[in-house]
Amino acid sequence: MRIGLLTEGGYPYVSGDAVLWCDRLVRGLEQHEFDVYALSRSRSQQDGGFVPLPPQVGRVRTAPLWTARDDGAAHGRRARRRFAECYGELVAAVCAAGVGSGGAEGASDAASRDASDDHDQADRFGSALYGLAELARETGGLVGALRSDTAVRILERACRAPHALRTAREARVPDLLAVAAHLERALRPLSLDWYGDDGLGAADLCHATAGGSAALAGLLARHFGDVPLLVTEYGVHLRSHYLTIGPDAAAPAVRALLGAFHGRLAAEVYRAAAILTPGNAHARRWQERCGADRDRIRTVYPGMAADRFTEVGEAPDRADPSTLVWVGRVEPAKDLVSLLHAFAEVRKEEPGARLRIVGAPADAEGAAYLGHCRALAAQLFPDEAEGAHAVGDNPVSFEEIGAPEAPALPDAYAAGAVVVLSSVVEGFPISLVEAMFCGRATVSTDVGAVVEVIGGTGLVVPPRNPRALAEACVALLRDPERRARLGAAARARALELFTVEQNIAAFHGIYLEIVSHCPVRRVVLDESGEPLPFATPAESHVPGRWTGPTARALPRGIPAWATDTPVRATPLAAEGAR
Repeated sequence: MRIGLLTEGGYPYVSGDAVLWCDRLVRGLEQHEFDVYALSRSRSQQDGGFVPLPPQVGRVRTAPLWTARDDGAAHGRRARRRFAECYGELVAAVCAAGVGSGGAEGASDAASRDASDDHDQADRFGSALYGLAELARETGGLVGALRSDTAVRILERACRAPHALRTAREARVPDLLAVAAHLERALRPLSLDWYGDDGLGAADLCHATAGGSAALAGLLARHFGDVPLLVTEYGVHLRSHYLTIGPDAAAPAVRALLGAFHGRLAAEVYRAAAILTPGNAHARRWQERCGADRDRIRTVYPGMAADRFTEVGEAPDRADPSTLVWVGRVEPAKDLVSLLHAFAEVRKEEPGARLRIVGAPADAEGAAYLGHCRALAAQLFPDEAEGAHAVGDNPVSFEEIGAPEAPALPDAYAAGAVVVLSSVVEGFPISLVEAMFCGRATVSTDVGAVVEVIGGTGLVVPPRNPRALAEACVALLRDPERRARLGAAARARALELFTVEQNIAAFHGIYLEIVSHCPVRRVVLDESGEPLPFATPAESHVPGRWTGPTARALPRGIPAWATDTPVRATPLAAEGAR
């Protein structure tokens, strides 16, 4: 089958999100054809080029999210009125507050009325969204209209409406301008020319590798071409938005309005998708809270290459029995400060223990945090020396992958008997899975999908609790047999659930499930112009020919009577064409 793979800020670009996962998926499903539709987030990403593409990738179409050119199309009176109606409905649905709270009515009646109103607002949002897309397709000029003063005035009226969010009614002019600019950027996929029969309309299935803009393109392919949509979220887009726009990043009105917009968009994506594939139960719960039907959710864990950790996993005795290891990207969310304080407690019980922190910062904030952690480690653990003439040594070391002490990632995990994860915020804990592949016992904080990943093969403690973290580490350092049992169980669990092979097999089955229930309807004619019933089943894209050399396919939407060869209508042919 032909898959339209929708990405944002990642594959097929060299840098970005989920590049490795998408590349493994495409290469693993070589029996299918892939057309990649990629949205770039920056000029540097776009200029960095593509990763090497396998032969099953037929074509790549790209569009920038970081900029958009006005096509110069001027709206006439009718188009302007149509834009005002659609955009007004869209922002009214975003600004609308729930009704039916309190009063003499019962709580159940209020809840029922709230649910009914929310459903109405969701329908209102979806209809307005598709109306703007149809306007962009028919007349163009949507980018200019979204940047116009008219759009800001429409947004202001929606914010001042009687049933608008209280925070929205407090929006000032700078807040309105910021929200209008964000909506223009978020709605840029509506103006793309990807949705015809020469693009996503020719696909048997659209697979969006993330929510947000990538899934929005899939929504439009479904709307214009009835192409079924699969949405994979290894990091929930709505959750990422909430974490990005915090109290220090934007005014309350801006945060409320943008949160409402992305919530409405997520709900529409979850409603329209044929199947949703979250990467863990944590993401699944987010989707269900946003209205996703649990019967259409299939949890598919990220696939990771296990072979690079085989040597370490099969030789657990290489580890230093008194060393703790932390591996990851250095940033405040990893809470290395709590880890250092916990290690101070560990040293009181196990004076010979050592801690190796292996990782590098991703940005300036991470670099500053690393400097803070180095200073704290120097304060908590003054250099120790065995004698008056020996060189002092700190029990805490900060290293990076590629250094002599850790030339490769498996070497970092091999250095310690216990791997520690101290995060306060975590999605799918990749470093934890890598430690499991290496057969290491682990101590982790109960955040994100940690408990789901560990599944009883490691110790889990509350986040921001150095004492509990220290007690768990000491318990494992003192019990080598327990460490060995947990490490072996962890490796077996990781090999069963988190490999590339299981990930590819899961998506192959889901692809077939979707097209068997939601096949794309195309008319195929034989040599005489007669429709061929069941001429293009979902399994037809395999080596060999199923329909014979004389069959030809028509683009979706072109009836048989519009071809050069007259078609003789019969009841059987009409039934087959449907």
